[in-house]
Amino acid sequence: MQKSIDSRYSELYTDPDCEAWKRLKQLVTERSRTPSKKSVSGPPPLVMTTVKFNNGCECPIIGLGTYRTQDEDGYRAVKHAIDAGYRHIDTALYYQNEKEIGRAVSEKIADGIVQREDVFLTSKLWNTFHRPDLVEPALKVTLADLRTDYLDLYLMHWPTAFQDGWNLSPKDQNGKMQFSNVDYVDTWKAMECLVDKGLVRSIGLSNFNECQIDRILSSARICPVNNQIEVHPYLNQKTLVDFCISKNITVTAYRPLGGPPTEPSSPIHDPSIAALAEKHGKTPGQIMIRFLIERGIIAIPKSSNPERIKSNLNVFDFKLDENDMKILWSLDKGAKGRSIPYDVAIDHKDYPFHTNV
Repeated sequence: MQKSIDSRYSELYTDPDCEAWKRLKQLVTERSRTPSKKSVSGPPPLVMTTVKFNNGCECPIIGLGTYRTQDEDGYRAVKHAIDAGYRHIDTALYYQNEKEIGRAVSEKIADGIVQREDVFLTSKLWNTFHRPDLVEPALKVTLADLRTDYLDLYLMHWPTAFQDGWNLSPKDQNGKMQFSNVDYVDTWKAMECLVDKGLVRSIGLSNFNECQIDRILSSARICPVNNQIEVHPYLNQKTLVDFCISKNITVTAYRPLGGPPTEPSSPIHDPSIAALAEKHGKTPGQIMIRFLIERGIIAIPKSSNPERIKSNLNVFDFKLDENDMKILWSLDKGAKGRSIPYDVAIDHKDYPFHTNV
């Protein structure tokens, strides 16, 4: 994956009040407010459960994950997803696919399939923009690429600050990641200002542990509405999920299927899950997504395959009974079930996955 931002943004980074940004801001506003060519004319929207945030906003319980879905694959995946009934798209500056996602969503708006307010857009602040004065410029690049003037949800991608700049993976000559000492609490305060300005409707966290969440809450003026973490049957995260719920923070599960199906260690190949799939006439993936829904967790399965995109949404016509849930709970492997260990930041003072935090 490319790890640097297009040089066309360099002026925005060095001077967020520059003339280039003013032109870009005007373009974003024009794009986001351009009326549809016709009234919404797509198929009736899928009746989907939503999760209510602590600020009253609601988020569809299933969204399209887009990590490592780039270029035309990302563009087509989002269009397929909207056609299938998805109204929640998850992305991040780090994924470097926001332009494609913005193009796909704006075309569906222009075609009259959806309106902007129908689509819940989530993105994330990358580690190299934790310095408070960089938070808003980073968001504005995301808004420009997504062709919108606001986000529904903006998350701090990780608690670990990296060396400032547009190099998203700043490493020294020995290949070691270069860190910054910016406190994520200060970053959070800058994110609160984005809500004040109407640039984002809700703010939240991603990959934060209990201690880190408590630090945020101890000084937060605006409480996080969501913590996005890896959750699936091999890493059920019961303790962290229960903690978030106790603090009135919702949870989103990334990698809800436990990683790519090409990996033999993926829970999608687990015999117990296969047996439940046969029992309910569903796929293993649908069983795992339903496991999250039963727990009130938002799921963002990633796919660029049109049939799998549809399949991942076909989970509202059945329920898992108590015994089914017991079987799925029993598959937990704890930290060994984590598919994204984030080793690149293991030496960072704010690394979230140490067992003693």
